[in-house]
Amino acid sequence: MPEYLIIPIIVVAVLVILGIAFWARYRTVSPDEAMIVTGSFLGSRNVSTDESGRKIKIVRGGGAFILPIFQKAEFLSLLSHKLDVSTPEVYTEQGVPVMADGVAIIKIGGIVEDVATAAEQFMGKPTEALKSEAQEVLEGHLRAILGTMTVEEVYRNRDRFAQEVQGVAAKDLKKMGLQIVSFTIKDLRDKHGYLDALGKPRIAAVKRDADIAEAEAVRDSRIKKALAEEEGQKAELLRDTNIAEAAKEKELKVAAFKREQDMAKAEADQAYSVQEARAKQSVVEEQMKVELVRKEREIDLEAKEILRREKQYDAEVKKKAEADRYAVEQAAEADKTKKLREADALQYRIESEAKALAEQKRLDGLAIAEAERAKGTAEAEVIRLRGLAEAEAKEKLAQAFESFGEAAILDIIVKMLPELAGKVAEPMKGIDKLTVVDTGNGEGAARLSNYVTSLMATAPEMLKNVSGIDVNSLMKSLTSKVSGTLTAPAAAASELPVQIPQPAEPVEKKE
Repeated sequence: MPEYLIIPIIVVAVLVILGIAFWARYRTVSPDEAMIVTGSFLGSRNVSTDESGRKIKIVRGGGAFILPIFQKAEFLSLLSHKLDVSTPEVYTEQGVPVMADGVAIIKIGGIVEDVATAAEQFMGKPTEALKSEAQEVLEGHLRAILGTMTVEEVYRNRDRFAQEVQGVAAKDLKKMGLQIVSFTIKDLRDKHGYLDALGKPRIAAVKRDADIAEAEAVRDSRIKKALAEEEGQKAELLRDTNIAEAAKEKELKVAAFKREQDMAKAEADQAYSVQEARAKQSVVEEQMKVELVRKEREIDLEAKEILRREKQYDAEVKKKAEADRYAVEQAAEADKTKKLREADALQYRIESEAKALAEQKRLDGLAIAEAERAKGTAEAEVIRLRGLAEAEAKEKLAQAFESFGEAAILDIIVKMLPELAGKVAEPMKGIDKLTVVDTGNGEGAARLSNYVTSLMATAPEMLKNVSGIDVNSLMKSLTSKVSGTLTAPAAAASELPVQIPQPAEPVEKKE
């Protein structure tokens, strides 16, 4: 390396080293903080000296070079802090216990003295310590001010209450290097309803005024609405009247104009119709002449066309007639053959159905006859067996009557009389309600019971008419026999005791 370059290089190196050292020791300060420089060689700008002669340098919004070994720099935040201030129950001047809640915004003062004081007291402490001390000061002054005022004063003028608290507390906070940015009473409450009672008269008055104002507003609105409707109806009636008059005048003018127009039009139409009729007459005459010539030509052409068509028709009709006749003959022959085949098939089907129906009827008749024969046989057998049973029963009954004798027959008849009396009285069971009218002889209720007795008295005669058995004769005959037996000699009576024939067991009738 050339010797003449060594000295410049050394100078540049020294300058670079000095620049790096200056850059490393130069400190800048942001707007929300303050730099506290302590040590020697502080100078005289922004330097605060206390009573004992100690000095500190305060730098804000700029920067400063910190001499190594001789000086030391620390930063102090100037940001604001929010404090929620509240008090327990505090007795006011009237002796009413109330509680107050407030919000305070505090920060370190911006002048050098405030920053120096705050640095002296809070440098090295956490932010919570600063907030705690400031909060205690504010709460103490809040309780003190609250005790010197009435509830009504605090309730009605919270701003003055907050200003008094702020004014008293600001002096103590100033000694700590702090200032109050704002202080607001957030809430004032009590546990005994004193504040609610203060507000009720005002609330009632406000509601009363509101109701009155609302009623007056509704009244004014209805009055104005009625007046507006009245004016509107008047305007509508006037408008309708004007419109009707204008329409009437218009219709009269239109009718007069139309009448004149129709008269002029009728005269013009009449003149035009005359001229048009004359023109049409001339035109019609010319057209008739032309049409007459045209008709004559058409007649000639039609006559020639008729002759041509007659010849053509004769030729076509003859050919077509021959073809149609042949087709009709073939169709008639085919139809005849078809009908003959259908007739044969129908005849065969009818004969088959007739034979099947006759066979079915024959079989049905045989089955019915067989069933009737079996039914008649069964009924005849039943009748025969029933007759045999009745004959056998009658024969046995006759044998029993012959063997019983008159006493047994009479015994059977006597045993049947209660059953007969029950059958005679059975219709009286169906009577739900019976009213007996006494005629005065005392026979009203007695005649009801004597009715059955009277009927039973005619039972022997009825039995004689029905069966031929004379119960009275049987009883007289049996009585005479018993009497004859009793009048016989005592000896005979002692030797031959009277024996009345005992009835045998009755024979049950079976059917």
